[in-house]
Amino acid sequence: MHLFALALVLTTVTVAPAADPAFTPLFNGKDLSGWRAVPKDAKLDAKGTWEVLPGGVLKCSGKPTGYLATEQEYADYVLRLEWKYAPTDLKRPNSGVLLHVQKDEVFWPFSLEAQLAHGQAGDIWFQFDAKKELPTLAIDPARKDAANKDGRHYFRIGKDAAIEKPIGEWNLYEIECVGGGVKLTINGRLVNEGTGGSLTRGRIALQAEGAEVHFRGLELRPAK
Repeated sequence: MHLFALALVLTTVTVAPAADPAFTPLFNGKDLSGWRAVPKDAKLDAKGTWEVLPGGVLKCSGKPTGYLATEQEYADYVLRLEWKYAPTDLKRPNSGVLLHVQKDEVFWPFSLEAQLAHGQAGDIWFQFDAKKELPTLAIDPARKDAANKDGRHYFRIGKDAAIEKPIGEWNLYEIECVGGGVKLTINGRLVNEGTGGSLTRGRIALQAEGAEVHFRGLELRPAK
């Protein structure tokens, strides 16, 4: 019986599922190769905003305000990442994932934002271009934020539901961008989607917005 139990344990360890080979790391877990830090104020140094911690964790101090963008552009992909906020006195710590980032003409850059603000993760924001024009994306009009006069903000599905984990715990974001469509899934739950968007390709960026936030497991695969 003892030998049988030991064999069972060894078998269980042996057949444990491996990482999905379809995904390719977007962040190497060692340094910021392939990424570029951009501060809101060009006079400020954004190098200290982003730090690689042991275990392949990317720490964002949140200051100065800005973003960390990939040097390459991507299209038709599934992006997967985990995030968590450090304990804070802030009422709503904030960050976001910018999709299809275009030229660095204005701040924020012309893009779609998959919101990460605590309690609002999964909302979608549109970011202006240099001419103050917005990208397009067809989203259920019932979820449009009527208080936002620019028409830039759409609430997530189930905006008042407890979708995120408590501050200090890891959350899983899965973002699918295919053609002009976007789907956002948090902790296994579909929280937003849009179709027919005007942006289909661009860089991917992480926002620094005043709160310490950690990222890990940033990886990408082609959309099927």
